[in-house]
Amino acid sequence: MGDTQMRHTDPAADAPHAPVLPNSLPDLTKHLQEAHHPYVLATVVRTISVTAAKAGAKAVILKDGTIQGGWIGGGCARAAVIKAAQAALIDGETRLVSIQPEDLLAEHGVAPGDVREGVQFAKNMCPSQGTMDIFIEPVLPRPELVIFGASPVALALSALAPAIGFDCIACAPPEDHWLFQNKHTVIPGYDAVPESNALRFLVVSTQGKGDLAALAAALPLASRYLAFVGSRRKTEALCKKLKDAGHTPDVLDRIKGPAGLDLGAITPEEIALSILAELLKVRRQDQRQALETTDSQKTRERTS
Repeated sequence: MGDTQMRHTDPAADAPHAPVLPNSLPDLTKHLQEAHHPYVLATVVRTISVTAAKAGAKAVILKDGTIQGGWIGGGCARAAVIKAAQAALIDGETRLVSIQPEDLLAEHGVAPGDVREGVQFAKNMCPSQGTMDIFIEPVLPRPELVIFGASPVALALSALAPAIGFDCIACAPPEDHWLFQNKHTVIPGYDAVPESNALRFLVVSTQGKGDLAALAAALPLASRYLAFVGSRRKTEALCKKLKDAGHTPDVLDRIKGPAGLDLGAITPEEIALSILAELLKVRRQDQRQALETTDSQKTRERTS
C-alpha cells in the first residue's frame, strides 16, 4: 500500500550508529541501489476473499529476510514470501507466488512448493483462508569491473563493458585520467579502490606501467575474478615477485594470466572482447549453478 504503511524491522535500526534509511519505498529502493545492496520488491497482484493486504501492496525484502519497508500482509503469508524472495536473490529470477488455502491447492492438484506454469504455490495458514498472489522481483546490483591501468586494452574494456551490464571503475595514474573522458569513476593510482557490496571483477591492464603495484593492490580486494593482461611468462614472473614479497600461493592462484578466452585476439578491442566474453561466461555459469541449487532444494522440500 502507500508510504504511510512503511515500517522498519532491521534489528540494527536501533544501534547508535545505524544508517538512517528513507521513509518511502521509492527513496528506500533508490538508497539500496546506490549502495549496491540486493533486494526484492514484492507486489501483491491479486487477492481473493479476506486477506490482510490488498492488490497493489508492496514491500522491500532484504537478503537476510528482513522486510525493510512496506506491507504485504500478516505472518500467514510472510514466511512463504520471504522464502521465495531469498531464492530469487540467489538465482536472479522473478517469481509469482500464489498463497492459497489447503482445499484450493488440492482442487488444483498441487502441493505447497509445487511450480506450475511459472506459478509457485504455498499454503495459507491463516483462519481467513484467503488467496493472495505476489510477484517477486529481485533487484540485483550491476556487477563492477575494476580496471587497473590506462593501456589501450584498458580503454577498450571501459568502452565495451557497460554494454553488457558492468559498471566500470578505472584506476590509473592522474596524468592518464583524461583518457577515460569522464565516462566512469576514475581513481588516482591503484591502492584507493573503495569498498563495495557489488560483485566485482578485476582486470590489471597496466602494460608495463606499474604492473607489480597494480597486482599487489588488486590481490586483497574481494572479487569473483582477477586477471592480468599479459603473457603467461610475464604473469609467472610477476607472481614470483609477489611471492617473494610475502603473498601466499593460494592468494596468487587467484590471478589468471593471460586474461580472457583464447579467441586468437590481436587488437586491443579484440583482447577486450575476449576478456568480456570470459567475464560473461563466469557470470552465466554462476547463475546456472544457483538455479540448479535452487531446483535441488525445491525437490528435496517436496519429497521430504
